[in-house]
Amino acid sequence: MKTWTVPKILCLVLYLCILSSCGSYKQNIMFRSTDDAKPEVFKREASRAEKNYVIQKNDLLTLDVFTNKGERIIDPNPELTSANVNPNAGEIIAINYLVELNGIVKFPVIGELNVEGLTLRQAEEVAQKEYSKFFKEPFVIINFTNKRVTVIGAPGGLVIPLTNQNTRLIEVLALSKGINNDAKANNVKVIRDDKVYNVDFSTIKGFQEGNMIVEPGDVVYIEPIRRPFVEGLKDNAILFSLAVSLTTLVVLLRSIP
Repeated sequence: MKTWTVPKILCLVLYLCILSSCGSYKQNIMFRSTDDAKPEVFKREASRAEKNYVIQKNDLLTLDVFTNKGERIIDPNPELTSANVNPNAGEIIAINYLVELNGIVKFPVIGELNVEGLTLRQAEEVAQKEYSKFFKEPFVIINFTNKRVTVIGAPGGLVIPLTNQNTRLIEVLALSKGINNDAKANNVKVIRDDKVYNVDFSTIKGFQEGNMIVEPGDVVYIEPIRRPFVEGLKDNAILFSLAVSLTTLVVLLRSIP
């Protein structure tokens, strides 16, 4: 009968972790080529990042309120908003609600709400609670209309407001914590509509050619650096803990006279 010594058990654990890391390696890398960069993929990631963005002063918000039957509630107080109006038809194209310097926004019917520091989802919940005082089971949708860029990948999901005109890509990267040790400087992608621009910030030439002016709605993807062994250990934390426990048990049993 084969005897399982402590070194053999540890070697087996390391071997299993390496096999597992090979299987999961690069699975979460996005946009490997322009063919893989489908609009629905990065739009979904950008939407997830936007939901985590907190409302700030001078943000412009849109508001939609629906009844429990799905009927949209008409804005009864247009004077509280700034609206884009079609001069020919007199039709309201978009209504924006400004977040004042004190963090207050004025919504129809319910009046002032302090929304600064809230995510979109949290603001929707607060507004929905207030609208429930006037309407039965209202459903509220709040969105941003500010000019902004979404950064995903190595930094996580971040929304960067474009407060200045002619903001360049390197400025957006700096605002998103920059390219750290977990990011690849040679693989930065800018997704604009149905086009994907590959930028290499690891060289001076790549910086000069790729430091473009970003546009509202751009999605910037920074590919993270893959560490297969470390990721394998994380993915198999339970297996590793079990192996350590078994190893400890074997050592204790062997030490008993």
